[in-house]
Amino acid sequence: MSIKTGFLFLFISFCFTYHVIAQTDSITSNNINIEYTDKGFAFSTPDNKYLLHVESRFQFRFATPNDQNPLNYNDFFEGHKTTFKINRARLKIGGHAYKPWLKYYFEYELSQGNLLDFRIMIERWEFFKIKVGQWKTYYNRERVISSGKQQMVDRSIINRPFTLDRQQGIEFYGRVFPGSLADFTYHLSILTGAGRGSTTNDDNHLMYVGRLQWNMFGRELGMTGSDLSFHKKPTGLIALAAATNRSPYTRFSQAGGGELTGFEEGIPGQYRVNQALLETAFKYKGFSWQNEFHVKTVKDYVNLQTRNLRGYYFQAGYFFSNILDFVPEPLELAGIYTNYQPDLELSHNYEREIGMALNWFFSGHRNKLTMEFTHFKFLSSNFQDPKEWRFRVQWDISF
Repeated sequence: MSIKTGFLFLFISFCFTYHVIAQTDSITSNNINIEYTDKGFAFSTPDNKYLLHVESRFQFRFATPNDQNPLNYNDFFEGHKTTFKINRARLKIGGHAYKPWLKYYFEYELSQGNLLDFRIMIERWEFFKIKVGQWKTYYNRERVISSGKQQMVDRSIINRPFTLDRQQGIEFYGRVFPGSLADFTYHLSILTGAGRGSTTNDDNHLMYVGRLQWNMFGRELGMTGSDLSFHKKPTGLIALAAATNRSPYTRFSQAGGGELTGFEEGIPGQYRVNQALLETAFKYKGFSWQNEFHVKTVKDYVNLQTRNLRGYYFQAGYFFSNILDFVPEPLELAGIYTNYQPDLELSHNYEREIGMALNWFFSGHRNKLTMEFTHFKFLSSNFQDPKEWRFRVQWDISF
């Protein structure tokens, strides 16, 4: 889909939704409420049957010596490419129609011409909800958190090998026993398993994903980085998730299906991928914590080979103005440690990332500046160990 086509699509969607609101029996176009919210501009009817949010977001980034995470040893020795770019330019449209619990959402990447999200949600009951369309698979916290609400400049090096990214399908989800010791949030997904933008599956095998999250203090933790709300009560979670899929792909990204390093381009049904994770997260009085442990097995039915992968990260942040008067309130210090083993059969083989970030929140995540230092180290079975430092500055702003 081209950028021109994308703009036309979003313009038609906006005009259609506005027309629906204006033509309802209970309201005329002269009485539509317009206000600015934390989701952008909101157009609504007084009876709350119709709501339309329109939001734009821009992400400007400077990076040196390179912006992208290294994928192999050669990336450490290629020429440096200091970068200044518009990393993301998003347009988001969402709301509800006919009933407050019948919701919709679109998200379009303007800089690349990609339709990222399109989904309808039926959320009449808290304990049972349904979602259909295309969205970021509700599997792991790091990927589900929006790129505009992250604590670091971008996601860690284990996002690439373990994320399920955007898929098309149906999801059943909800929250049961809220406020009790048995407070759980669940997600069960049946997906095409062919990645973003794919209109058909390669075979009869679908992707199945399940996630069970225990809200240990009887309070559900939102999918955002940093404790901007300064939780007065400790709020945390422990989650387990698992997924299985058979397809031509060993990994997924915003671009769709692809292959991990060392795997050839697949044919329909070539790879069976099974993976699981353990996740924790916690926020309290300006302190935030999250981590994930991932395991993944890729079985190649063509070459009759199997590879096991493992990865994990620990991430934390704190507003030191809580204990030090001279530290400005909008300033947060955050850090991350990541370790990835692309093949468990190879000894002395890992990829490591250590990063530190300073966040200055002008207006929460809607307007923030991030400065980040990251150190990468790869160690191979022949004891080669290239290293590299990276520096990035990013301004993320939403309207």
